[in-house]
Amino acid sequence: MPNKKAILSELFETWAGEEAELILPLAPSGSNRAYFRLQGATKAAIGTYGIDPRENQAFVYFTQQLHAKGLPVPELYVSALDQNAYLQEDLGATTLYSFLLQKGDSFPDNLRQMYSKVVQQLARTQIEGGKDFDYSQCYPRAAFDKQSMLWDFNTFKYYFLKLADIPFDEQALETDIHRFADYLLQADCSHLMLRDCQSRNIMMRGGQPFFIDYQGGRQGALQYDLASLLWQAKANIPRDIRQALLDDYLEVASTLTDIQRNQFLEYYYGYVLIRCIQVLGTYGYRGLYERKEHFLKSIPYAIDNIRWLLENVTFKIQLPELESALHALVNSDRFTPFDTSKGNNSLLTVSVSSFSYKRGLPEDSSGNGGGFVFDCRGIHNPGRYEPYKRLTGRDKPVIQFLQQHSNMEDFLNNIYYIVDPVVENYIERSFTHLMINFGCTGGQHRSVYAADAMVRHLEFKFGVNVKLQHIEQELKHWEN
Repeated sequence: MPNKKAILSELFETWAGEEAELILPLAPSGSNRAYFRLQGATKAAIGTYGIDPRENQAFVYFTQQLHAKGLPVPELYVSALDQNAYLQEDLGATTLYSFLLQKGDSFPDNLRQMYSKVVQQLARTQIEGGKDFDYSQCYPRAAFDKQSMLWDFNTFKYYFLKLADIPFDEQALETDIHRFADYLLQADCSHLMLRDCQSRNIMMRGGQPFFIDYQGGRQGALQYDLASLLWQAKANIPRDIRQALLDDYLEVASTLTDIQRNQFLEYYYGYVLIRCIQVLGTYGYRGLYERKEHFLKSIPYAIDNIRWLLENVTFKIQLPELESALHALVNSDRFTPFDTSKGNNSLLTVSVSSFSYKRGLPEDSSGNGGGFVFDCRGIHNPGRYEPYKRLTGRDKPVIQFLQQHSNMEDFLNNIYYIVDPVVENYIERSFTHLMINFGCTGGQHRSVYAADAMVRHLEFKFGVNVKLQHIEQELKHWEN
C-alpha cells in the first residue's frame, strides 16, 4: 500500500522548496481519491492521490487547458502521474453549498448574485474552454453520448427504482430509455461539459466562483451542466430565480456562440430530466444501498423536481413506461418525510449529551437506566493541533476541521441509521425519555460537535423535544 502522505509530502517539498509543516486529510468524498491540505512556512496546496491513472491524466489535462485560458479553475502546481499524485491551488474551504446551508427558507439576494456569477462563468468555461480541446483526453468517455446516458439510466433503474420497489416493465422501459437518449443527442453536443456542476463543486473565493472536480468532463450539450446547477435537489432554488438565472446564462452564452433560444429550451428540460434521473441513481446507491443520511435527505427534493417536470413539461417524444415509473415514484409515500407534528405532540423528550471518558459516563436522571453511548475517539482529533486546543466543537474553526479533515459525516450517518427507528418507535409507543451520549477524550471537540449535529437532526426530522447538555463545557465554563 503506497504511503499517500509521504508521496504528497515529497512532491510538495520539490515544488515549494520547503517542507510541509502540516498535512491534513480532507474528508472522504464520493470517489476513491484521497485529498490532503498541505501547508509549509510560506506556501500551501491541495494534494490529490488517485488510484486511477487515466482519471488523473484527465484532471491534469483539463486543469492545464482551462487555467491557461484564464477560466475559473485551480492552478495545477505540479504532477507526478507515475506516482498517481498532483498538487493544485488551495482555493480555501468555502463552497457555494455552504451559502445554501445558511439561507433558511428564503433565497437572499446575495445568494442570487453568487449564482448569477456562476452561470455566467459556466457559459464561458463550456464555450471558450471547449475550443481546441482534445476530447480524447477525457475519461471514461470522450463524449456524453448514448452509452453514457445508458449507464446513468441503468444506475437509476437498478439502484433506485428496484431498491425503492417502484414497478415497471423492464423491456418497455428500455425502449423508452433508448428513444429518450436518441432525442437528447439531437441537441448541439459540441461543447465542453463539466459533468458534475453543482454547488459542492464550486468554490467561492473573494466573491468569485471556481469550478473543481471536473475530471469526469467530456464533450456534450450546454444544457446538461446548467441543469445540474439550477436543479440541484437540495439547493431548492425558487422557480422565478431559476428562470432568471437561466436568462442570465443565455445572455452570456449567446454572445459566445450561436444559440437559438427556443431550440435550446426544448432540449433543456430533457437534460433536466436526465440529470434528475442520474441524481436519483446516485441517491439510490449512496442512500438506499450505502445508507448515507445526506443522500436520503435529498431524495424528496429530487422527487419534487420530477413532479414539476411531469406536471409542466411535454416532450416531443412518447415515453409511456418511463413516465409511468416516474408517476409511481412521485405518488409513493416511501420518501414522504416523517410527520413532525407527531414528534411535537408526543410525550418523548430526547436527552443528548457530550462528555469526557476521563470523567466517566453520564448519569441518567430519568430512572430508565441510560441509553445510547457513542464513542467519538476514532474520529480525527482537532485537539492534537495547537490552533484548536483552546476551542470547542462549537467554534467555527473546529467545525470546519471536522467537516473537512475527518470522517465525522460517515460516523454520524451510521448513528442516525441506528437511532432513527428507535426515536420513531418511542414516539409511536408514547415513551417519555431517550438518552443519547457522545464521548471523546476531553469532551471538548468531537463529542460536542456530534451532540449538536444529533440535536439538529432530531429536531429537523422528527420535531421532537430535545434537551442538550455539554457536560465538560458547562463544568469548565467554556465560551464559544
